[in-house]
Amino acid sequence: MGIETVVARQRVDDLDAAVPFYEKLTGAPANRFAFAGVSLASVGPFLLFSGSDEAVAQVARVAATLTVPDVAEAVAEAVAAGAEVVMPPAPTPNGHRAVLRHPHGGIYEYVGP
Repeated sequence: MGIETVVARQRVDDLDAAVPFYEKLTGAPANRFAFAGVSLASVGPFLLFSGSDEAVAQVARVAATLTVPDVAEAVAEAVAAGAEVVMPPAPTPNGHRAVLRHPHGGIYEYVGP
C-alpha cells in the first residue's frame, strides 16, 4: 500500500480571486464544490477553501489529503504503525475517506475508491 498523491490544503480569503493564480500555476482547471458550508476548489495538487472561521475549522485542521488505492487497507496499515482514527472510513460521492492523526500529531485525510 502506498500514497499515490498528496494534495496541499490552502485557506484563502477570496476563492474567486485565488483560483486564477492556481490555474495558471498548475495549468489545470479548477473543480469547484461545496462541503459543510465551505467553498472549495481543487486545482492540480492544491485544495483551496474559504468560508467562515466556524465552517472551515474542520477543513483547516487537516494538513493534507492523501490519495491511496484502498482507504480501508491504508487505514489499517497506518493504525498498525501507530496512527489514530479521527474519522473512520466512510463513503463519499467520490469514493471513500477517513481522517487519521499520525503519531507525531499531523492530521491527514485519506481518500480513495
